[in-house]
Amino acid sequence: MSTSYESPPPTSRQILNEPLIADDGTESLTVWGFDDSRFELLPDRSVVMQGGRYALSQQKMTSLVPWIEGLMDIELRADDRRESLPSVPVPASRATSGQLAALRQVVGSSWVVTDDRTRQRHGHGHTQDEMAAIKYGGGMDRVPDVVVCPDAEDQILALIELAREQCWVLVPYGGGTNVSEALRCPPEETRCIVSVDMRRMNRLIWLDPVNRMACIEAGAVGRHIVRHLAKHGFTMGHEPDSIEFSTLGGWIATHASGMKKNRYGNIEDVVLDVHLATRHGLVSRRHASPRESCGMDPRLLAFGSEGNVGIVTRAVVRLHPLPPVQRYDSYVFKDFESGVAFMRAASDRGSVPASLRLVDNAQFQFGQALKGAPASGLARLKSRLEKWFVLSVLGYDADRMVACTVVHEGEAGEVSGQAHALRQLARRHGGMRGGAENGQRGYQLTFAIAYIRDFIMRHHMIAESFETSVAWSQAPQLCEQVKARVRRAHAARGLPGLPFVSCRVTQVYPTGVCIYFYLAIYAKGVEDAHALYAELEHEAREEILACGGSLSHHHGIGKLRAGFLGVTLSRAEVALRQQLFDSLDPQAIFGLRNQGRRAPGPLPSPSSTVQPAAEPSIAHVR
Repeated sequence: MSTSYESPPPTSRQILNEPLIADDGTESLTVWGFDDSRFELLPDRSVVMQGGRYALSQQKMTSLVPWIEGLMDIELRADDRRESLPSVPVPASRATSGQLAALRQVVGSSWVVTDDRTRQRHGHGHTQDEMAAIKYGGGMDRVPDVVVCPDAEDQILALIELAREQCWVLVPYGGGTNVSEALRCPPEETRCIVSVDMRRMNRLIWLDPVNRMACIEAGAVGRHIVRHLAKHGFTMGHEPDSIEFSTLGGWIATHASGMKKNRYGNIEDVVLDVHLATRHGLVSRRHASPRESCGMDPRLLAFGSEGNVGIVTRAVVRLHPLPPVQRYDSYVFKDFESGVAFMRAASDRGSVPASLRLVDNAQFQFGQALKGAPASGLARLKSRLEKWFVLSVLGYDADRMVACTVVHEGEAGEVSGQAHALRQLARRHGGMRGGAENGQRGYQLTFAIAYIRDFIMRHHMIAESFETSVAWSQAPQLCEQVKARVRRAHAARGLPGLPFVSCRVTQVYPTGVCIYFYLAIYAKGVEDAHALYAELEHEAREEILACGGSLSHHHGIGKLRAGFLGVTLSRAEVALRQQLFDSLDPQAIFGLRNQGRRAPGPLPSPSSTVQPAAEPSIAHVR
């Protein structure tokens, strides 16, 4: 009887072993996205997105700067820029020649990297504080000592054995898109930190078109997964906002969600099987089943693990045929409450499309400000007439109206029926159709506006996003109270101008929604501006929890939100998590103390009793 955990492939399985890569551009080491794409403020105060990748590219946006100035009560000038430093100090590598030699034996000499820029990039994600640290200095006291790039599970298992023997720290690295400080290295960590870059493990190993499954390595990047599966007529349907740069392994490790969750599910609904490399070996099953009841499933430890228990190496995912019909649409409502009520009615009726997202008034106005100037006099006249009709004839208030974007996917009849049901529901809630063009534009803006944060940082603004999930009955109140709390906190600190704080509803469930917040402040001349921003974000999170929201919906915990775990979890769960980490990995060779994990130390004896501290109140978490 074979002891192998790789079963013979079914006759329907196509063994492909295709690398999921494409020569589609160079990613930046210092800002979000591709090197050739960025926003620029021109001397005439218009804004242009350089490059040609996105729908916004090369459009001259004349309204954006005046709109920001009016909303935040500030002044922006093209010649008033906070330029990044040519370079910031990068801590020297602590890897010894013997350690480097051992790593080269495992992955090959070409795939052991110690240059400063690569090590720095592997030591941070995309929080505002991390980005400021690599642009202006003052925060990267510790980065990985070496970056290695394995290309097989056996190599990862060998790396784990080396780390166990020599007491190293291993940090899995996918796309580096996280906003939870999960990659940030504790300054007090004295052991050799090895970043395990998964990008070479990017193959579509096999595809089963009959049973609609595929096995994909964890380092495959989202945009490449979409492109290659489409060649075979399939999709995973998992499309997070970061899909251009994040990886399959990262989606699993952060318990991710995507824009089309309503149709295809969250990552835990998409993944059928996971291979997880641990200090005990490879956690895997002989084959992926539709469902099973075999006791506790160690593979589930991979979801939301954030590198704490092992390294995800591959996954079997559920596939869907490419939808024969994809249709965009949009609706405008007189206020945020009406928009939320519409979304809830759609959920109750089972009429939720693949993507249904509602933006509040601030984000609605932001989207309008991002439009290029009409090219012709006729287009300008048409725009003015449409605005007059909506505001003067229909009675919408420009300072209250909101917009909802829609993506339908499926068979023609299914899409038509769903679209008809939504139109009826929108009318019942006082809504008006905005059309397919606005729906498609709103969906595509998701990828372009990710570049805005680095643009405004050059002009003395600090911005970040954070999210939560909350029950339907509490959603509107949570949004209003978080905004009010941020405004009070901003005023109490005497910060210049006004804060930009807005929200959107991005995912819909039968019991509630995911709410995504954006927060920006003007920080020119402000001492310790990034620390003050962190205080505002902290107060916003306190208010979210006080209003019944979750600590995170899909961003994860990392280090940024670890201090709140004692508020949101019971003392027993906090203790159980720590004991689980200690038991699975007593040397703490995985991760970098994410989710509040303790530094390595002696395990308690079986007879000892855990005595956790008293549960802190939300107001005392720091």
